[in-house]
Amino acid sequence: MAGNSSRPGASVASRVLALLGAFDGEHRAMTLTALARRADLPVATAFRLVAELVAWGALERREAGEYVVGRRMWDLGLLAPVQSGLRQVASPFLHDLYGATLATVHLAVRDGTSVLYVDRLAGHVSVPVVSDVGSRLPMHATGVGKVLLAHAPEDVQAWVFRNLTRVTAYTITQPGRLRGELRRVRREGYAQTGEEMSLGACSVAVPITAPDGAVPAALGIVVPTLGRDRPRLVAALQVAAQGISRSLFH
Repeated sequence: MAGNSSRPGASVASRVLALLGAFDGEHRAMTLTALARRADLPVATAFRLVAELVAWGALERREAGEYVVGRRMWDLGLLAPVQSGLRQVASPFLHDLYGATLATVHLAVRDGTSVLYVDRLAGHVSVPVVSDVGSRLPMHATGVGKVLLAHAPEDVQAWVFRNLTRVTAYTITQPGRLRGELRRVRREGYAQTGEEMSLGACSVAVPITAPDGAVPAALGIVVPTLGRDRPRLVAALQVAAQGISRSLFH
């Protein structure tokens, strides 16, 4: 269970935290009954507390009746030192990259089994981009997601391989093919997509690397096509990513 707050004497705060803690990478949207069960709370208690959380913006209720984490939690998360520090440090490099390419630029981190977009600059060229700051997308269908997946723990990779949903006709849904692509990402230092997340949009992305070799974030660009521009875009991304790494870790 996500909490043991149904025991007598549990405080209101512990029950609220149990409800929020019920959400994780595999439980992103839940009915009230499922949420109460995960939080180990009576349904009546969960109903009352969830209503207050929805009113405050910590949770949102979808039309189908399921509850998801609300935007207010994202706003609070941006105040965390790690997240705010990354955005603040990366901001000038994102603007330089945007100025050099005029393309949509993404800064992303891994959130469980999804890729979380923490910053975005919209490009001049009209490209169908489905991401936004705070949005979460499948790792296997995005450039920044592939970078983060290539360096993710084995249990995260295993979960993704078992859940390769098709977003477009070009989305990679064969585990063997994706494993091969992730090996190439680690070997060559960049990932790419071709209309795998949205038709008419291609992407290329590189890792932001820590001194110990860990990859806490990824930097990517979305363009209509890659073609001959790919080496130039990869080089621009790598320069920016190296600058972010130096500023973050030195």
